This record gives sequence, C-alpha cells and structure tokens, in this order.
Amino acid sequence: MKKLFYLALFYCSFCAYSSEKPNFLFILVDDLGWADLACYGSKSHETPNIDQFSKTAIRFTQAYAGGSVCSPTRAAILTGRSPARLNITDWIPGLRAKNPLLKAPKIHNELPHSEVTFAETLKEQGYNTYYCGKWHLGHESHYPDTQGFDVNIAGLHKGSPPGGYFSPYKNPKLADGPAGEYLPDRLTNESIKILEQEEKNDNPFLLYLSYYTVHTPIQAHTKYLKKYEEKLKDIENKTIPELHGVSRGSQNNPAYASMVEAMDANIGRLLQKLEDLKLDKNTVIIFTSDNGGLSTKAKPGPTSNFPLRSGKGWCYEGGIRVPLIIRAPGVSKIGMETDNLAISMDFFPTILELAGLPLQNEIHKDGVSLANTLKNPKEKSSRNTLVWHYPHYHGSLWRPGAAIRSGKWKMIEFFETGKKELFNLESDLEEQHDLASKMPEVVHKLTKEMQTWRQNNNAQMPTKVK
Repeated sequence: MKKLFYLALFYCSFCAYSSEKPNFLFILVDDLGWADLACYGSKSHETPNIDQFSKTAIRFTQAYAGGSVCSPTRAAILTGRSPARLNITDWIPGLRAKNPLLKAPKIHNELPHSEVTFAETLKEQGYNTYYCGKWHLGHESHYPDTQGFDVNIAGLHKGSPPGGYFSPYKNPKLADGPAGEYLPDRLTNESIKILEQEEKNDNPFLLYLSYYTVHTPIQAHTKYLKKYEEKLKDIENKTIPELHGVSRGSQNNPAYASMVEAMDANIGRLLQKLEDLKLDKNTVIIFTSDNGGLSTKAKPGPTSNFPLRSGKGWCYEGGIRVPLIIRAPGVSKIGMETDNLAISMDFFPTILELAGLPLQNEIHKDGVSLANTLKNPKEKSSRNTLVWHYPHYHGSLWRPGAAIRSGKWKMIEFFETGKKELFNLESDLEEQHDLASKMPEVVHKLTKEMQTWRQNNNAQMPTKVK
C-alpha cells in the first residue's frame, strides 16, 4: 500500500510537466576502483572510451558508494535511501564470521517490494524500463521485473556470475551464447539490441546496464591479456599492511587490467551505437561503481586503489570512493570536473529532476539532486556530511564499524574496540595520520553527528557475543 500511495502521489504531481522526457542510460560496474581508470589517474589500465566520454561530461572527484560492498549500494541507488534505513547493510546474504567478538545484526535478504525504485516512478510516467546484468537484491520473487523493470536480462540473486565470464553462463535469466563468448560482450550486445528497438519507439526509456565485471573470479579477456602481461611485467609488486590484512600497492595484474579494458571497449561500443541511432542528444548517461576496488584481503586483492587506503569492504576511502561521470545533454557542462560530494542515494532525485519531474523527498529521503552541480560544477554544494554504516564482518578482513565524513574531516569507528580514527582528507588523502588524540573536540562533534544519524536511519547495531 505504501508503494501504491507514493506512485499515485507522483502521478498526480506529474501532470503539469512536458511529455517529452530524456532517456536514461545507467551504467554500473562491479568493484571498479576509484583509481582504475586512466581519467582517474591509472597509469596501468587503458580506458580510452571512458576517458573520451569524461571529456563530454562532468567527472566527480569525490563521489562515494552508499556502502563498501555491493548489495547495500545497489539498494541505495534504486531507492534513494541509505542502506541503514533499508536494513540492507551487507552483501546478501553476508559472511558467517568465525569466532566473532560481535554478533552482526540481521539484514533483509532482498529489496522489499514496499520500497519505491526510480524504475517504478519512471515506468509510471510511460518509460520503457530495462535491466541488464547483475542484480543481487533477492531471489526470483524480488528480481528486477518485480521492482519496476519491464525486462530483466541476466539479473538474479547471485553476486558473481554463476558460470564465470565465459559461456556457458549457468544463468537461468541469460541464454548461453557460443562457447567462449565473454559475458561483458554479451551484456553489451543485449543492450545494443535494446537501443535499436527503442530507436523505433516513441516512449522514453531507462536502460540500467549492470556489468558483473570486474568482480571475481578474475578471468582475463584474451584479446587484451598479452598486451598487459608485457606492459605490466616490470611494475614492482608492492604490498601495504592494513590492520588485519594486506593491500595491493600497485596496479600490476594483467588479467584484471584486461577485464578493465574489455569493459571500456564495450562501453565504447554502446556509446557509439547511441550516437549512430541519434539517441545521444536526448540520453542522460550515468557511469559509476558499486564500491571500491578489491585490494585488501589476507593476500592482496587484484587491484590497487592507491593513493586511497584499502579497498572493497573497508570504510577507508579505497572502499567507498568511486568513479562517477555524468552527461546530461543540455544541462551538464562539457569536460569539467567537480569536487562536490555525491553518493549513491543521489541518483534517484537527480534522475527525477533531469526528467523534469518533481522531487519526492519522502521516497528518496537520503538523496540530494546533483542537477545543479551538473549545471554549475564549480559552485559549492551545501551538502557537507556523509555516513557509512557497516556493522558486519567481511572477507576483506574488515570488522564491524562505521565512518562519517564532514567537510575535510573523516572519522572511522571500530565497534569491537570502540577505537576512533580521525583524518584530514584535505592534507591526508591516504588516511595515514590519525589525529583523534590531537583533535578530541572534532571526534566528539562527529560522534554526536553519527549517533544522531543512526537514530534517524534506525541503524541496527551489532551486539556482544555471549
């Protein structure tokens, strides 16, 4: 009933707006690190298509995922609500920790139908809606076609491709291709078919392309592997100690690099098709990742997020800061960057405003529209504070905790010990100089802000193991 009420309210408020709406192409890459793209500073990976796209769009330098792992961020993107408010604070179904000191709170193992997604709001206004790729927000009764998408291609409950990256895929929502077909190639082919179909339709469309890549298993694209084996062979294999684990300190993994370039090549094909069909002039494109690159484990992960600290699963910058590039024809500036804060919950209100639709603050209550930043990327946003709540154990060796960023200050709290770390991100992007003991007044202020946020978001806390 809650969902029907909101959609009815949305429909009534829509009547005064123009019927000509932009299309939306939302591209989500899995586990792509902030530093994995050349336009974000990578010297190891080649991403010419995304680099060129960034020159026609706004590139965000301080964009964040709603969570440091996938399911929380994916739910936050679709609903505009924080993972804590949704009670999806871990990847679904989460890790069963060995000998934990704390008992992690239970989470929803699916995105509840009572939540309203931006696909549902757009569909209500006549959009054709398509989902293609990784879902990981519940089993079949909660697949994309129950959450506002007319078509679901390849989306299911699994967090990684069940058959790996080569056909046969072992995915009941994706027919197998020829033996050896590469999954990102196939998902892009399916997306191109959708664009070709939509070029003949009058209705606007939403295409949500959610690549499984570059999530594990790390399986190279053979077209690019030899090039990177040669290119990266002399890069020193640096490692960085990280509390309970070890982070990769250099981008020197040929297989991972080949996956990044394969993803880039496919995005290039998709954008070219959009242009060939003359759909580019009226299509908003949003490109981002669901969390930081996998860097920290008992042994180093496949990529490095340096100069950011740690990676996926952690609340240090390497786990939560992500690439974000947005092009909104007729709205966004061309080839500019912004240091305004952005987070996953912002996409819902941003899409509504770019579509000329009224914001629905009671639905996407944790998001802020980025439309003004797209128009005026150098104008400072009033948004100043972001919070991450991750009260779970993770395979990256993260232990339950949380983080808050307020202006230049970033505080991390570890729930097992109560320890708090404080960093000045303006002067210490690498989060190496803990100022908590020197700046107790800042720690006190941020602690109060975090406590208030937890109350407002009904954030579930871990409990002591008896």
